[in-house]
Amino acid sequence: MWSIFKKEINSFLNSLIAYLVMGVFLVSMGLLVWVFPDTAIFEYGYADMGIFFNLAPYVLMFLIPAITMKALAEETKSGTFELLMTKPITELKLLLGKYFAGLVLVFISLIPTLVYYFSLSYLSNPVGNIDTAGIIGAYIGLLFLASSYTGIGIFSSSLSENQIVSFIIAVFISFIVFMGFSSISDLAFVSELDIQIDKIGMLAHYDALGKGVIDFRDVLYFISISSLFLGATYMVLKLRKWNS
Repeated sequence: MWSIFKKEINSFLNSLIAYLVMGVFLVSMGLLVWVFPDTAIFEYGYADMGIFFNLAPYVLMFLIPAITMKALAEETKSGTFELLMTKPITELKLLLGKYFAGLVLVFISLIPTLVYYFSLSYLSNPVGNIDTAGIIGAYIGLLFLASSYTGIGIFSSSLSENQIVSFIIAVFISFIVFMGFSSISDLAFVSELDIQIDKIGMLAHYDALGKGVIDFRDVLYFISISSLFLGATYMVLKLRKWNS
């Protein structure tokens, strides 16, 4: 697993796509949080990172599939998957190596956004008058959300040898699981089950963690979503090995 992990990290960081994806993410978040009038923090008149945590899930919905789309799709297209299976590497080690590499790359992309916190803390009046505990809780929620998106991205990458197709599938599934159930719960004919349907989606649990309260049930939910898609990916890899 460690060799797969290092290979993925080195491969991604040695490609132009890595810096392009991270650059687009940081620039787009910077413009949304600091520049665009409709979303800029300065328009609110108080030190709060709520707008960042509200917008980040939608930007990550595209960033993470861009990072994970080649994880398994490229192995299939180049024929190296069959070669890997002839080596002492199990499907589980291959899967976890790819997953943790993708997760680390996403976390690396999020680290520069800590500048927003320190900038707001410095600009607030008095200096440091900012809800640090709430922001830490919101970051934890964002990391759990990113881990689930990464699981979905790895699963989507296992379904096709075409990276673009994998990207589109990952964005679609991420969108449905994040806010699709919340939108369905607003429909009139499901009004009696609206709370239960809303809690199936990630948005309700992400919002709960974003309030700064780390509830074990929300943490367990995100771990379950990641495990569900990693389990599905494992089955896809097993089937592919049997058919090869």
